[in-house]
Amino acid sequence: MRARRTAAMAAGFLLTVGLSAVQGANAQGASAKTTAACEGTYTIVVGGTGSSWNNDGFYGNIQQHVGYPTQIPNGASARAGVNELNRLVRDQRAACPWQHVKMGGYSLGAAVVHTWVTENWRTFDNVNAVLIADPKRQGPPGANGGSVPFGGIVGAPLAGADRFFGNVPVKTICHWDYVCDESAGIWTYPNNHVRNYPEDFNMDHHNDSASEQWYNGAWYAS
Repeated sequence: MRARRTAAMAAGFLLTVGLSAVQGANAQGASAKTTAACEGTYTIVVGGTGSSWNNDGFYGNIQQHVGYPTQIPNGASARAGVNELNRLVRDQRAACPWQHVKMGGYSLGAAVVHTWVTENWRTFDNVNAVLIADPKRQGPPGANGGSVPFGGIVGAPLAGADRFFGNVPVKTICHWDYVCDESAGIWTYPNNHVRNYPEDFNMDHHNDSASEQWYNGAWYAS
């Protein structure tokens, strides 16, 4: 009985972190580029479950798409994503010390960016983050993200919810979506998770200093 319940919970969590048609390409374990030009903002993005560096749904003026193992949304995949994100942004910063870094993530990728900010804000400045459908999102408004009830299954750093962003401006976006808000109800998945963020994948839509929440179409201060 306990084994069946655990398996059911794990299966439910696999759904809630972004197994969608939009992100359905095979995962890619490595990123295509290393460093970019030093002019302007260096924009780097991290896709969700099932995505690859060359098919993550993001568009706009983007210098780097992060490749990491996305087939299974758990703590190990999130950690691999954090490590690769950290390598790429620090290599870029070494080449371009004064360049602003804007990072964005969706679903599992939002958890990757979220974790990176939490772990690195003390040692990395001139950076901001955009989190779309973050399973580690901490309410209010609404409730915590969908990774919270499955923490014992998926493990750190994907497990849990927090706002440990230090002085980094973070823009969080969650629209009627169980992945980032348990109170939305699991029946909102997958439709809302896939369809509710069409403009948010355009990284040119987000400025370099926003520190705010967009929740169910309304603005809230962070």
